[in-house]
Amino acid sequence: MKVKTPIPRAKGIDNSLSLIKEGFHFLPNQRKEVESDIFKTRILGQKAICMCGEEAAEVFYDPDKFKRKGALPKPLKMSLFGDGSLHALDGEDHRNRKRMFLSMFTPERVEDLKKIALEHLAAKVDVWEKSDQVIFFGEMQEILTRAGCEWAGFPLEEEEVHQRTEEIVAMIDSFGGSLSRFRDGKKARDSHEEWLEGIIKAVRKGKMNPPAYTAAYIVAHHRENNGKRLDVRTAAIELSNAFRPLIATAYFLTFGAAAMHEHPETAHKLMENKDHYSHMFSQEVRRYYPFVPAMAAKVKEDFVWQDHKFKKNTLVILDIFGTNRHPDLWSDADSFIPERFRDWKGSPFSFIPQGGGDHHIGHRCAGEWLTVYVMRSFFQFLAQNITYDVPEQDLSYSLERMPTFPVSGLVITNVRKQADFNEKLNELDKSYTAIR
Repeated sequence: MKVKTPIPRAKGIDNSLSLIKEGFHFLPNQRKEVESDIFKTRILGQKAICMCGEEAAEVFYDPDKFKRKGALPKPLKMSLFGDGSLHALDGEDHRNRKRMFLSMFTPERVEDLKKIALEHLAAKVDVWEKSDQVIFFGEMQEILTRAGCEWAGFPLEEEEVHQRTEEIVAMIDSFGGSLSRFRDGKKARDSHEEWLEGIIKAVRKGKMNPPAYTAAYIVAHHRENNGKRLDVRTAAIELSNAFRPLIATAYFLTFGAAAMHEHPETAHKLMENKDHYSHMFSQEVRRYYPFVPAMAAKVKEDFVWQDHKFKKNTLVILDIFGTNRHPDLWSDADSFIPERFRDWKGSPFSFIPQGGGDHHIGHRCAGEWLTVYVMRSFFQFLAQNITYDVPEQDLSYSLERMPTFPVSGLVITNVRKQADFNEKLNELDKSYTAIR
């Protein structure tokens, strides 16, 4: 009988505090300490196996080996994802709910969102031109909130914008381990869900009539495998999950705009957009900059992988950030090089900023391409349609904070439209080409 290879164990009785303190550094630091891409530890009192890399991601996203039920930490369910959401489902329940989401993200609807988002961005430039300075991060959050709600079927009234933006921002900012941020996120989610419950009820009663292709209509009328509609609270949660991730794109957009400043040659290449450079640039922003540190799942049944034994119900944590920066998978992994994505034919398990594997049946984010398309169009817009200054400021970001962003939020000043602003905006809209 072959002896199973023991999994190295990290130091410490329980590493929950180390995870909170070290943030994105925790998993890479532990891997370095034990000299292995797989190790055991204890998180929040649970025994856990942490792993990293392409092969680890491939087995992690195998639905025959892992389940999501019971894996999400309770704080994340309470503040970010919502209880009963797609993220915690398995099997046919997951596939049914996933089909609901995929029906919202058709190529036509992705194109609609891009157009809506660009319209809101262009409108903001009029305000920016009259402002002494603009905090780019906050502006992106507001623009994407406006765009996401309009795309989902319920455009916001002007007096609603601030509150709804702040709620979503607090929810996204809640997952990093800070007790105060968790409390703010939970409070924001309660208000956010109550608002969306009202929308679901109004749609079902015919008091609101969003088009049948919108998220509000689709979620309100979706039926589960048992033939019943989602309960109102779960429907509100999933409606949020249809557009809330778009607002999280503000982190990537801010990092990308900072990269354009710190690597001026990229701004010139974005202006020309030769060989779809905006796509390469957007993908490298998602690979290089930190957003999601890790994902969790539980073992469905005992199995052996690479001579390591995984026992049923063991918590397993996949290092997302570490996989996207793994030196065995990426040449010069810690450098920002958009050209690495020129004609990239890599594995769906080596590049996993929004999950790995198949979009249709697996746990890879259904709205991933929506994120990429919005990023591409926004980066092109910044390079081709406006000019602005970036004054001296602190653009550093802390890998101890989850989620993280540039300290200054990226301040820009002296914003001006290019002389042929409207013409270039029309060209950007018409020249859009989907790349997958």
